[in-house]
Amino acid sequence: MASDNFVDYVKIHCTSGNGGGGSAHFRREKYIPKGGPDGGDGGRGGHVILRGNKQLWTLLHLKFKKHIKAGHGVHGSGNLKTGAEGEDVYIDVPLGTIVRDPETEEVIFEITEDGEEKIIQKGGRGGMGNNNFKSSTNQTPRFAQTGEEGIEGWKTLELKLLADVGLVGFPNAGKSTLLSVVSAAKPEIANYPFTTIRPNLGIVKYRDHRSYVMADIPGIIEDAHKGKGLGLRFLRHIERNSLLLFMVPADSDDINKEYQVLLNELKLYNPELIHKERLLAITKSDMLDDELIAEIKPTLPKGVPTLFISAVAQTGITELNDLIWNTLTSDGNT
Repeated sequence: MASDNFVDYVKIHCTSGNGGGGSAHFRREKYIPKGGPDGGDGGRGGHVILRGNKQLWTLLHLKFKKHIKAGHGVHGSGNLKTGAEGEDVYIDVPLGTIVRDPETEEVIFEITEDGEEKIIQKGGRGGMGNNNFKSSTNQTPRFAQTGEEGIEGWKTLELKLLADVGLVGFPNAGKSTLLSVVSAAKPEIANYPFTTIRPNLGIVKYRDHRSYVMADIPGIIEDAHKGKGLGLRFLRHIERNSLLLFMVPADSDDINKEYQVLLNELKLYNPELIHKERLLAITKSDMLDDELIAEIKPTLPKGVPTLFISAVAQTGITELNDLIWNTLTSDGNT
């Protein structure tokens, strides 16, 4: 199943490298039997570094690689030679990956650009050689600094999905069906709630070889902003979408109320989300006739472009595609 390949949450243990020790060496040559201190500094330990990679869409490659270690710095040596730095370890992650402290839940940083690099665990500093400690009162220091130990600890990586269009709706609103119709994505589809438990991505082809990315976000439930169900994990994906397509089934008891509940969940989670462009699709509209559609239209929410569609009957899909594309391009998002 394709959705099993989408991993948006991993916990990894990172260990940076120890710094190399400084050298307590003295210069000894044929005609200089008692030279001064010439011990070099130790090299710093390797960093553990996160690097943005726009070719990645998931954290799957880290699911079974829990422990990551950088190299140790090399000790300094005589003739003021500095030890080599420990080998840095790079972890490629998708854009939109955030790093949290698993104990405090504090966000440490977020990777948003391709090639962006941020240190997740700093390597230990190399110790200074005895040459650094010579003075007028101590011209032959016989000591040097040891290198700093590396840092180790757990970090949580979370992925905020990056897509042009995010599908927002309660479970079983028809989001997966729409994605399977307009793209080559193969999400699991069934007539019961919570079929989708991981986001699915699909590339929707538009006219003249243009395209955009659509994300089927798992169904939101009331009080998702409080963490009910997997609410918080689902809601964070919505933050990384340019346009939100709300989807409410035609057989809903109150379409406007359902839309307002969804909108309120987004607002309570992050007030900034209500400023995103929004569209509304009334799904499963093949069960409606023209008379019922005419009755429903006056009850629909005001101020949001609305279309009646049926992914199964493939009605209204072309019009929806046009509306999405025009909204994306007019907003400068593509």
